[in-house]
Amino acid sequence: MSEKTYLTAEGLARLKAELTELRGPRRDDLSARLRSAIQMGDLSENADYHKAKEDQGFLEGRIQELEYLVGSAVVIEEGKHDATIGVGSHVTIKEGDDPEETYHLVGSTEADPRKGKISHESPIGRSLIGRRAGDIIETDTPAGKMMFKVVKVD
Repeated sequence: MSEKTYLTAEGLARLKAELTELRGPRRDDLSARLRSAIQMGDLSENADYHKAKEDQGFLEGRIQELEYLVGSAVVIEEGKHDATIGVGSHVTIKEGDDPEETYHLVGSTEADPRKGKISHESPIGRSLIGRRAGDIIETDTPAGKMMFKVVKVD
């Protein structure tokens, strides 16, 4: 595991809960579906069997993905930051005359811009890392150049 996965404690708990659900009840349900389909006979023309095998592939793939994410997780400690922006910081920025926007800088697994969570790997996230309140930042985004001021760092 060479790459780290930055997660909040809440995000890690959510992934662990999903992993437990997939390894337990979901895997058991799928096994029962497979057994039932196999008992029907002739597997070459058994749509239930083929669908269950396909679902099994997706389930096992997701389990492997979650195991990797949980195994490479680095928990972002809330409230343990200095004035320098890092993963886990809450950052308020202002672009021109637009209203201030506050973002929580998180790992890419938890990024959800609609909820104010941006990835530290995104163009804005990368430009924020290591900066402080009062800094004026210019960065390239898919929509073009963007210039904003860091108003506050929590």
